[in-house]
Amino acid sequence: MKHRTVLLTLLAGILVIDAAALMASTAPAGIWRVGFLVLMPIGLGMLVWRGFRWAAMACVMYGTVGLALDLATVVQILTKDPDQFFPLLSSLVSGLLNFLLIVFGGRSFLDVVQASPPRESRPPSPPSPF
Repeated sequence: MKHRTVLLTLLAGILVIDAAALMASTAPAGIWRVGFLVLMPIGLGMLVWRGFRWAAMACVMYGTVGLALDLATVVQILTKDPDQFFPLLSSLVSGLLNFLLIVFGGRSFLDVVQASPPRESRPPSPPSPF
């Protein structure tokens, strides 16, 4: 996998930002939020580290859902409660990391190493006896 270290770094960054946002939140964290924001990047990181090519596309899907959640959070904060600075900042940073995860995950999934061409061409077919 070509962009393995970049994907692992982005997943670690998303994990840190989302875990910090969960810790700073006063609302109770549901089990799906902990699973999606904390356990999913850990699982994807292990799959990317193992070198599965399809894990890059799973990172793209995770990044797409995460980016949509971050954009919705930013719009909610800006329209309803613009005084909150830390949730806005964490959503913006998380959105940027999710966008980069989409870009580098897609590039990693689509970059395929091509086989080298044959060293020499085949000899021509013998002439037909007719």
